Amino acid sequence: MDILLHNSRMLKIDVDWAIKEIDLFLRMTDQVGYSDRPGSGVLVAATHMRGSGTEASQRAHVVEQILDRVLSGWRKERPEKDDKYSWLRDQAARGKAALQREAELVEKLGDNAPDMDAANLHPWAWESGRSYWNTGHYHQAVMQAAIRVNAETQAKLNRMDVSETDLFNQAFSLDAPNASAPRLRLMENDGSKTYENLHRGARAFAEGMYTAIRNPGMHVAHDGGEEQLALEQLAAFSLLARWIDRAEVVTV
Repeated sequence: MDILLHNSRMLKIDVDWAIKEIDLFLRMTDQVGYSDRPGSGVLVAATHMRGSGTEASQRAHVVEQILDRVLSGWRKERPEKDDKYSWLRDQAARGKAALQREAELVEKLGDNAPDMDAANLHPWAWESGRSYWNTGHYHQAVMQAAIRVNAETQAKLNRMDVSETDLFNQAFSLDAPNASAPRLRLMENDGSKTYENLHRGARAFAEGMYTAIRNPGMHVAHDGGEEQLALEQLAAFSLLARWIDRAEVVTV
């Protein structure tokens, strides 16, 4: 069974496979008892992990990737030491419950609205901030997206002398390009109002993104950030990235 999880990552996942992997990890790291010390004649009450340390480590790695997609921000309060995998086992159990009941929760509580797959955002908007997002630092993930989109635009236009608002205002300007200022064009100039509106809109959109999100974000302290708001902001940067990525560079 495949479902789209309704969380920050919202990724399509093979639920049956994921549950099986979690069960294997839980079994491998289960503490089992024994009460003998061969040859000593002494009974000893003790426990040991069912699987070897190597097997447990391998299973843990897979489970961690599953949890990244099921439990948003689960790594945030991870203890420094978890020798017996006690904490990770608890998170794995939570992840299993989320997987088992997701379809039911969507049916009972949701409205079956379209899902956003974060993995399908433009790479410029997602890849740089992915590690921040997975640890619950949503605001920082958005800031990384803003930095990456700006850097890619500078590289595409070979304009390291300007950045952010000024960069996009010049890039989407309806003025003809000159020796020091190439332009980005989303369609051929056919003299239509559509051509004018498209580039004016892209210019205003980019300016709004960096004026209202990027600039305030660099001066305001955030503790993690609001997940839903950050996801919407990432989507906006993804749209801007797609426009820039497919735009043609026009020079003199």
